[in-house]
Amino acid sequence: MSDHRWISAFLEAAAAEQGAATNTQLAYGRDLRDFSDWLAGRNLAFARAKRADVEAYLLHCDAQGLAKSTRARRLSAIKQLYRFAFDEGWRPDNPAIQISGPGRDKRLPKTLTEDEVDRLLTAARQTGRSWGDRLRNTCLMELLYATGMRVSELVSLPVAAARGDPRMLLVTGKGGKERLVPLSPPARAALADWLAQRDADDARAVENGAAPSRFLFPSRGKLGHLTRHRFYMLIKELAVTAGISPDKVTPHTLRHAFATHLLANGADLRAIQTLLGHADVATTEIYTHVLDERLRALVLEHHPLAKDGTDTP
Repeated sequence: MSDHRWISAFLEAAAAEQGAATNTQLAYGRDLRDFSDWLAGRNLAFARAKRADVEAYLLHCDAQGLAKSTRARRLSAIKQLYRFAFDEGWRPDNPAIQISGPGRDKRLPKTLTEDEVDRLLTAARQTGRSWGDRLRNTCLMELLYATGMRVSELVSLPVAAARGDPRMLLVTGKGGKERLVPLSPPARAALADWLAQRDADDARAVENGAAPSRFLFPSRGKLGHLTRHRFYMLIKELAVTAGISPDKVTPHTLRHAFATHLLANGADLRAIQTLLGHADVATTEIYTHVLDERLRALVLEHHPLAKDGTDTP
């Protein structure tokens, strides 16, 4: 069986059995095709590759200057492919099972100050070709900052989730896992304003023969809702309007700001894990630098020996 067929079958199983998101499947596909091309250059294929071949491929990736996170993801895809092949009886072994990954660089996530977020929210209320566009942009930004949703979760929200002036939104995350996220009063107000505009626009579209949209942020494109790319471009426009470097602002930056600002104001790390939809608290621990700074400030402010002018015994 060809490598192409291996990849296709593996991705189909990942979607059906694990609920792997489209973006995850695309990443797996790219990584496995790269591995397949590398093997083909050595007259090898998935079915005949050995542990030494997988290790040599990882060294090749390192020599290319790929980041640790990219190499770790590629090894994960290869391991999962061979685990699937073993379960299907295509191979009697998993040549990658005992290979350790390169680990990940513990980089602090890029984030924004509270003032910068306020400026972005103000820009959203002022940016758009029409009143409806401005209402939509305000709703998008308020929801993103209030909930810390992933951009794919935000743009694909079903309109049913927004009915009835909800205090909480039901969000479907990675692997089809659902979680509830609370809405702040500004987010609820922005949602109500946009929902009224969105329903009026949708009613006019239906009168003209279009099918009603099931999405909170509908679009005439193939997906039926605002795309991740369009929102990415929108947030860059808002950054320019707000006087913030566009390089500093992405949808994921707002997700980091949500977590960072909550922790800085006393939220519990486990609560942040739940709100972000992280399966493992270790993923959330990248934000512990905020806790370290808060504890340091607490000691400097309240410990008697840290106060200026206090004599040590």
